[in-house]
Amino acid sequence: MSRSILVINGPNLNQLGQREPHIYGHTTLDEIKAATMARGKALGLDVDFRQSNSEAEIIGWIQAARGKTDGLIINGAGLTHTSVAIMDALLAVDQPVIEVHLSNLFRREEFRHHSFISRAATGMICGLGAQGYLIAVDAIAELISKAGKA
Repeated sequence: MSRSILVINGPNLNQLGQREPHIYGHTTLDEIKAATMARGKALGLDVDFRQSNSEAEIIGWIQAARGKTDGLIINGAGLTHTSVAIMDALLAVDQPVIEVHLSNLFRREEFRHHSFISRAATGMICGLGAQGYLIAVDAIAELISKAGKA
């Protein structure tokens, strides 16, 4: 039985590589996707990698994942700090959730120090750049395995 994960990327992450490279680096979202897909494949995971600038679309993806995927990785981007609705959707998904951020939220502006997503996440990775996604895939694979969903 194949295991599957959903990787969700929030607003403005489609601009990676161009937008504030001094904060987010020069790696594009397409490059992160390729590396994430390769790591997932190496671990026997089917990876569905998505990006949206729409909170409603992200919530729809999370709701649709319930019972269809084994784990979820999310970089909520700016919605991390504002979306109670995404938090509520994640709380209802009933599977391991890893929150990932390219930058270290706690070294940035005060308003970025709070994450609604963290209240629903099994764990959080931040500040490791694109490498954080690969660490998140490793972590979610381990969590799925421990949960007996393999």
